[in-house]
Amino acid sequence: MYKVDIQTDLKEVAAIEARRNREKQRQSRIFNARFRTMGVDVEGLKNQVEERNLRDNAEKRRDEAFDADMVQCDKIAQMLEEEERQRKKQLQQAVVEFREREQQPSTRREWDIHDPEAVRKGHPARVSDDDPRCGPSSMQRFAGEDLRAPARLRLQKEQNKRVLEEQRTEREKDLADRKYADTLEDKKRIELDLRALELARLEEECRKAKAMATADFNRAQAAEVAEQQRLAQQREQDDNYTEIHNHLTGDILTENPDIANSLVGPHRVIPYRWKGMTLEQMEAVWKTQAEQCKENQRLREAERQRDAEWDRQRHLAARAALELEEQEQNFRLQLRKSLDAYNRELADAQKSNLQYLEKEVYTNAPTAQYHLQFNTSSR
Repeated sequence: MYKVDIQTDLKEVAAIEARRNREKQRQSRIFNARFRTMGVDVEGLKNQVEERNLRDNAEKRRDEAFDADMVQCDKIAQMLEEEERQRKKQLQQAVVEFREREQQPSTRREWDIHDPEAVRKGHPARVSDDDPRCGPSSMQRFAGEDLRAPARLRLQKEQNKRVLEEQRTEREKDLADRKYADTLEDKKRIELDLRALELARLEEECRKAKAMATADFNRAQAAEVAEQQRLAQQREQDDNYTEIHNHLTGDILTENPDIANSLVGPHRVIPYRWKGMTLEQMEAVWKTQAEQCKENQRLREAERQRDAEWDRQRHLAARAALELEEQEQNFRLQLRKSLDAYNRELADAQKSNLQYLEKEVYTNAPTAQYHLQFNTSSR
């Protein structure tokens, strides 16, 4: 029995302690103005702050990546500029080397004029007989002296023989070519003459056939034109006879009044066929006009009476409106007076009520001890 009581007390103590803890947690939540404020989602604000930080970090990383890319691009651009500069330098160096190797001053046409070693490099005047440096004042050649005369004569004979042989061969070739050309020209002329004869014969045959076809076509055309003229004259004569007969027997010359009747209705006529109104129709028109005049007079009289009635009604309405406006002004004046009296009564009642509250009701003002008893519990 004692153990059971202990079990019960422990449970009760635990329950009381749990209630106290819950009350403290509730008070911490309720009395904390930050969590108690309505309309503020703290978790949402935290999430927004975290998202903003993540977005700022992402933008910062992106800017850093862009900066790194810009630096890399600048480095690549500098490398490319350096390569271009080296390439230009190598190209210029290659041009200089090519000029030094292939375009030496000694290879120029006027180098013999500017060569400082021209005297030292000069050859003797008796190197050859046709040396241009052997002038009359060189004292290296004399009149009548010909040391290479036999070789020169032999060379001249060989040259003359070779030239004569070439001339003979060329003349024979020219004769053969001229003969072959004359033969081809004769054959071509004969072929052209035969073709001209054949073309002339064909042209004559075509001219004869064309003349015969033209003659036949002209005869057919003449016959067709004559037949058309005859038919046209016959049609024109028949049309004239028919027109004369129609004029003689038509409704225009016979003045038939029925031709003016229109197919649209019996009261409609055809203007260009109308011969004028009959006496019965004119009497009917006059009668209708007289009836229309009477009807117009009756309508004008009715309209005049209706306008007079409207004027009378407007005068009555204006008079009634003036009376109503005067009544409304009187009613407003009375209403204003009643409202003023009622407001004075209310002011007197409020003043007496305020005096009663100040003298009878609000005699015991609350102290600080009275306010301390609030907010001691979360319930």
